[in-house]
Amino acid sequence: MPDHSSDAIRLDEVDFSALRFDGARLDLDDTDAPTPRRHRRRRRTDWRLGGRTVLRWREGMLAWACIVFGVMLLAGSALQVFLPGTLGALIGTGLAWVGMLVPIVIAFSRSRPVGLLRLRPLDLLYGVALGLILRLTQGWLEMAAGGSGALPSYPRIGGSLPDGWWFTDAVSPVVIAPLVEEFFFRAVLLVSVYAVLRRAFGGVIAGGIAVVASTGLFLLAHGLDAVALDQVVSLALLGLVCGLTVVLTGRIWGAVLIHVVYNGSFVLLALAGTLLG
Repeated sequence: MPDHSSDAIRLDEVDFSALRFDGARLDLDDTDAPTPRRHRRRRRTDWRLGGRTVLRWREGMLAWACIVFGVMLLAGSALQVFLPGTLGALIGTGLAWVGMLVPIVIAFSRSRPVGLLRLRPLDLLYGVALGLILRLTQGWLEMAAGGSGALPSYPRIGGSLPDGWWFTDAVSPVVIAPLVEEFFFRAVLLVSVYAVLRRAFGGVIAGGIAVVASTGLFLLAHGLDAVALDQVVSLALLGLVCGLTVVLTGRIWGAVLIHVVYNGSFVLLALAGTLLG
């Protein structure tokens, strides 16, 4: 047999430290375990899970919102005492809106809770269906309290609607009020209360307390001493339904649309009652 011993490769003569794999040196003496990956925080896609987007919507924001709103609400109420009538009521309402707008601007300039401003087709369905159900419930409550069930109507002067009615009785309740009130009560206040309580009590309890708290302040803003019991119940139902919509969906626009449909349906009924009456 031929002698291949001169061509044989002896393992003890191979420099394994020089071996390369895919252009990278293979260090056979390195027996350390692979370095574990660094723990990465999961990016939260919903403000109800907490995170940095609601970090600045906690105790400080809640306190500022309540203080500013309370001061402006008291100022508007005091003004109506010294300036009774339509003008005083309009100025008082304007001051209350300012007390809501300031915290809204401050809150959203700090951060935007992730997912809160999303708009989905379901929000439109929620708005129309729940808004109309609440309006029908309000009519039933009014009749149960002794109302006639007749269509509401606007007062007319000389057979015509008063000047500026389109703003005070249409644009204001259908456009301005739903936007300002829902963003204040169901965005700033509700989200802040939820963020403060979530870790201590869990999402369900925190959500329930946030809905009740925002509804209570919503009722306070509408002056409970000036409305009948059936109106109080109707407003409470509106606040609770809008609050639950935000907590369950994580989005604000469903609540805004519910409020728009609820107020807008009254405007349409009042216009029909005015024309037919």
